[in-house]
Amino acid sequence: MGSLIPHAEMPAIPFEGGQPADDAALQRTRRKRSDLSSLATAADGWLGAAGFDRGPWLTVAFAGGIAAWFILASPWQWLGLMSALALAAIAALALWRERDERAHLRLAVAGMALAALLGTAAIWTRSDMVGARALERPAVTVIDGRILKREEQPAQGRVRLTLAYRDAAAGTARKVRVNLPAERDAPGISEGAVVRLRARLMPPAPPMLPGSYDFARAAWFQGLAATGSVLGPVEIIAPATGDAGWVARQQRRLANHVMAQLPGSSGAIAAAFASGHRGGIAESDESAMRDSGLTHLLSISGLHVSAVIAATYALAIRILALWPWLVLRVRLPVAAAMAGAMAGVGYTLLTGAEVPTVRSCIGALLVLFAMVLGREPLSLRMVAVGGAAVLMLWPESLVGASFQMSFAAVLAIVTLHQSAPVRRFLAPREERWPARQGRRFVMLLITGIVIELALMPIVLFHFHRAGLYGAFANVLAIPLVTFIAMPLIALALMLDVAGLGAPAWWAAGQSLDALLWLARWTAGQAGAVKLMPDMGRGIFALFVAGGLWLALWRGRIRLLGLVPVLGATLLLATKPAPDILISGDGRHVGIAGEGGRLLVLREGRSDYARENLQELAGMSGEVVPLANWSKAQCSRDFCSLPLVRDGREWWLLIGRSRERVEERALATACERADIVIANRWLPRSCAPRWLKADRAFLGQSGGLAITLSSGRVDKVADTQGDHGWWRAGERTPYPVRPRPYGTTTGPPAEVPTPAVRTTLPASAR
Repeated sequence: MGSLIPHAEMPAIPFEGGQPADDAALQRTRRKRSDLSSLATAADGWLGAAGFDRGPWLTVAFAGGIAAWFILASPWQWLGLMSALALAAIAALALWRERDERAHLRLAVAGMALAALLGTAAIWTRSDMVGARALERPAVTVIDGRILKREEQPAQGRVRLTLAYRDAAAGTARKVRVNLPAERDAPGISEGAVVRLRARLMPPAPPMLPGSYDFARAAWFQGLAATGSVLGPVEIIAPATGDAGWVARQQRRLANHVMAQLPGSSGAIAAAFASGHRGGIAESDESAMRDSGLTHLLSISGLHVSAVIAATYALAIRILALWPWLVLRVRLPVAAAMAGAMAGVGYTLLTGAEVPTVRSCIGALLVLFAMVLGREPLSLRMVAVGGAAVLMLWPESLVGASFQMSFAAVLAIVTLHQSAPVRRFLAPREERWPARQGRRFVMLLITGIVIELALMPIVLFHFHRAGLYGAFANVLAIPLVTFIAMPLIALALMLDVAGLGAPAWWAAGQSLDALLWLARWTAGQAGAVKLMPDMGRGIFALFVAGGLWLALWRGRIRLLGLVPVLGATLLLATKPAPDILISGDGRHVGIAGEGGRLLVLREGRSDYARENLQELAGMSGEVVPLANWSKAQCSRDFCSLPLVRDGREWWLLIGRSRERVEERALATACERADIVIANRWLPRSCAPRWLKADRAFLGQSGGLAITLSSGRVDKVADTQGDHGWWRAGERTPYPVRPRPYGTTTGPPAEVPTPAVRTTLPASAR
């Protein structure tokens, strides 16, 4: 029987693999869903069998949300991130509705997303609450303000004052920090007093170069609108009343008493241990402590707080054990823990209650609480709880070196001592006393090395230098400080009540002199300090990810953390150092790659600029001014010089002054140069072949780090975004990016045509 539909009208049905195309597409979709479902099931099973603590990863996610806020540039990106995290949490809970359906994966995705969301919200809220808009421009002004904080710094010959005052012109309250010369200090200039003074104020400085310290960001979260120096005498309008600054005055009183008993840097270090006051340490000794890897001993942190609490706990439990009535009615560990907690809180308040000290106190109190409950006092969970507590109160501390180094060290110690090989090595056994002490010494050395390895990426990222012998110096210095110097200082202070502290002070001075000798000797060894250029955020993130994986996972799978660590190490070792470094104001230029010497535009009176240039160039050799370099031809106003990199010659024209020059000569010199650098606005006729880094460009970009071999230009602005502490300079109507090599037309510039003044170098004509 024939078909009722003519063949010409029959629809064509395409086939694919023996099936209709629609069915094949449907099968592919089902297979993809099945594959995703199988992958989710496998991930859930893997998480369930991993046997790791979930809590620390929530703290990591919370910290990740904070870090993302700093990395992302603008509010719409922050909102987009928070929206994506909220959707991820909702999707995880909605896709797997049943209680037992992929429970581990559901909780992991939802928990991590919500923790990261809370971290982003916390730092954004904190920034809006405490951030202070900086002054528009430098100014000399008269301030009638109240002293909030006074810091004595006799080693620098000054007193640092933090003031709160009302700016009548701007109609807003401001907090500023000014340096008062020591010779102008007077009684009554203390916390709570209202004073009148004349000061030169500067907006908080942004990073000088890519990778430099960001003081503007730190000042933003401290609420500082400006810093500066006092000009002339200080008039006290109203003295301090009541208990304003009582703790700070007691702190200074204690520090002065200690330094009266022990002169010199040893007394200043003893004062730092007793009161947190470290302004009296000589700069040379502080540099030696830094280069030897011992500078962490000078700031009150976990080591000092733990020593005070441990000593109080041990002393209290032995004294209380002498009272039979109390022994029968009270658990002595609980009573001793309460005594240790009170001692720790009191020590924290006495030493100024700075963020690192408070952070250490919180961690120590958590350890005491765990001991009272009969739980493991040192565990990853306790470290995570301490870190979360600190980040909730001060989320901005995440990007600071102090927080990162403290928790990295504690995390390294806990992870190392919880590992199976170390537990077997330290397990009790029948052996003689020398063998037991030998094992403990070996473990102390291994712990020091592990801590140094954990801290090295952080130190290189923030300070661009690493002390190569720090692990060995700390093996001697930490026991010296913990078991000898600090107990002797405490004993001397107690004996001073009866006027009998002189012998204890002498012994404490000898121990601190030994500490300083160790620091100077270690810092003086060949190759004691290694300078490294800026590693960048990407390499640092690989180090952090690998370190966290090694610390928080269990079993052999934790060894996968070595992959990003080794990759970051390889990238860091092969990353080229920048050839040219330019400060954000254009006044300081450093040129590397000319042997072991760093060429600088000007030497300057301050060591700050030179040290930044050396650190970011990764060079500790001789610093040579351009005017003294044989290949450079310099006049009063410009230097012209060639640089040869990878077989290619680059010509640089660098301004030395801001005097007016003849435009035609300048235009001719710019046309023959590849890169022009100046701390002035250059006219449109100045059109170098690649990059013009004048005041207009640098005002937008901030400091620059240029690598000629790859043509890479890193800018400070690349890491700042629209955060409140970053304020670009004068806006320019042209893109702030280098033009391709060979471009001969310069961007428009809003500057008047300069008049004739000087002749450019012959090589630049």
